Amino acid sequence: MTRAIALLLAMLLGVAAPAMAEQGVIEQLRLAVPASHRELWLQAEASSWQPWLEQQSGFEGRQLFWDPQREEGLLLIRWSSREQWKAIPAAEVERVQEVFEAQVNQALKRDPAAGTLFPLLAEGELRVQELPSR
Repeated sequence: MTRAIALLLAMLLGVAAPAMAEQGVIEQLRLAVPASHRELWLQAEASSWQPWLEQQSGFEGRQLFWDPQREEGLLLIRWSSREQWKAIPAAEVERVQEVFEAQVNQALKRDPAAGTLFPLLAEGELRVQELPSR
């Protein structure tokens, strides 16, 4: 690569990087949610994760979906930037998950050692794509 091309690429990245860094991202989670416990799942989400998420920098909102055939929940959590989302310490996320699990176990009078009732099946991130102009 010539020096001129390298300088041009560096300039383009310098201009594009801030815009790319500010682009929002969607956290995607899939959970097993048995039909018999769907309402409990929603209640535990509303009383544990939702208030905590609302306090996080970059949190823009979320949507929860339920697939009755697969008995799975799909959570799409919108973040202003990937950097803000990933800046949240893992220990904080684990602490909120423990609160969520405790609420579920208490509601069902269930032994906490029994494991999670709503196991995580998959996680990922989605980035908004813009169609090219005509």
